[in-house]
Amino acid sequence: MIRASGLVKRYGQVTALDGFDLSVPEGSVLALLGPNGAGKTTAVRIFTTLLEPDSGSAEVAGVDVLANPKGVRERIGLSGQNAAVDEYLTGFENLDMFGRLYQLGRQKARARSRELLEQFDLAEAGNRSVKTYSGGMRRRLDLAAALVARPDVLFLDEPTTGLDPRSRSGMWEVIRELVQTGATVLLTTQYLEEADRLADNIVVMDRGQVIAQGSADALKAQIGGEQIELVVEEAADLPLARALLAQLAVGEVQTDEHSRKVTAPVSGGAGALMTSLRALDANDVAIFDVGLRRPTLDDVFLTLTGHTAESDGPDGDAADPSAAGDGAAPQRRRHTKTNRREEHAR
Repeated sequence: MIRASGLVKRYGQVTALDGFDLSVPEGSVLALLGPNGAGKTTAVRIFTTLLEPDSGSAEVAGVDVLANPKGVRERIGLSGQNAAVDEYLTGFENLDMFGRLYQLGRQKARARSRELLEQFDLAEAGNRSVKTYSGGMRRRLDLAAALVARPDVLFLDEPTTGLDPRSRSGMWEVIRELVQTGATVLLTTQYLEEADRLADNIVVMDRGQVIAQGSADALKAQIGGEQIELVVEEAADLPLARALLAQLAVGEVQTDEHSRKVTAPVSGGAGALMTSLRALDANDVAIFDVGLRRPTLDDVFLTLTGHTAESDGPDGDAADPSAAGDGAAPQRRRHTKTNRREEHAR
């Protein structure tokens, strides 16, 4: 449903996309994961016809992005990093406006607006001005607006940035429900837990290129890094526990006398854990706590990119002068009802 081949996009001397390839099956969620400036937002802007690549090709729902941008827009929904709703209109009026822009007709637009307000738990606030909404309510309304025309493909560019944990969890549930109805979702995110929880497949980007892809489990297995972590009841047992775990370890065993903790890198997962427990029990080493720590997506990200994921702000793709991420000062303009509606229409 989403395909890219050799996409290249440059801003002056900076290359935002450098031979970007992508393929997303129907009815799945793909997470684009990467640090600020990796090229995630630039890719989304190309797929949604807001930006033209310098070279390469892209298709959405079988429609060529460059040859038939109108056809692409008829098949997609987009929720960007900032809620694109008019704060001077009510929630209902915002959705009704989007329905009119999609040419649903007055009756269908109103019916669809009421339906979405119910679906996104905004019915009670539907007749209130959006400027009275919380951040989470605005994000839900923005996602609802992206679904007015029941799109085949949905692009979510950092949809939960700035939300509190409860609101973020609610958005995740909404996204899962959308996929169950057959929608295809491309999600950009810096929240590693979000990718882990939602995505069928993950593409890790850095410097405009794909550097790894696969399911969360496959990416974690790719880097290895399982560890047995145990805490002995008596500090005097630390040397023996270390010696026993060293027989199974595939790297250096670490001990911490203060916390009575032993950490050993292993391979073999639960089997290695069971073997270690039998050895400890046979040697009368009493264990206070024990566990097998598997690598997280954060470990994957650190291994692949050399640094941890940034989660302190939206990814604006710093190379893109139209974006406001990575510390670039956003260009501001005065917004009126008229020009906001014009922007929505475009």
